Formats: sequence, C-alpha cells, structure tokens
Amino acid sequence: MALTGKQKRYLRGLGHHLKAVIMIGKEEVSPRVVAATDEALEHHELIKIKVQEGCISDRREVASELAQQTSSAIAQIMGRTILLYRVAKEPQITLPG
Repeated sequence: MALTGKQKRYLRGLGHHLKAVIMIGKEEVSPRVVAATDEALEHHELIKIKVQEGCISDRREVASELAQQTSSAIAQIMGRTILLYRVAKEPQITLPG
C-alpha cells in the first residue's frame, strides 16, 4: 500500500496525539510483536509504535518489516517513533485524494 505525500501529512496530523500502543525492545520484530501490531491495526487503523533502546535493529528496517508483515503503510518515522496505517474493514479515517 503506497500513500501519497498529502495522505501522509494528513495521517501525521491525526497521529500526533496518539499514544504508542506497541513497544519494540530486545525481542525485535518477533511473531508476537507482528501479531500484536496486526491486532492493533485491526482496531485502530492508525497506530504509533515506539522502538526502545534495547532494540538493536535500525528503526527503518523495523518499520518496513512490520509494514510488510501486516500489509500496512508507513505514514512516518520520526526519531524512535513509527506511525503505521492500514485501512480497516469498516474505515473510520477518510484519506484525502
């Protein structure tokens, strides 16, 4: 899923006030983390993920791996924070064209 620049800006605005629902530490991107991310995307569409100090993988690698395994799109990578988006079965977020 590819997002346009306009859509990414819109999602960043929505995601600014969100709290991180997934924390990635020493466990890295394990099947458990992928399952939790998938479930969070199912419920929220747009989620914030924190990459903690214990994680030795690069944050960009973590973001792309999670996005790939959960069929979602990366809306933002800022510092140690990742914003992921996936359209829900009943969408609550309407993206700009």
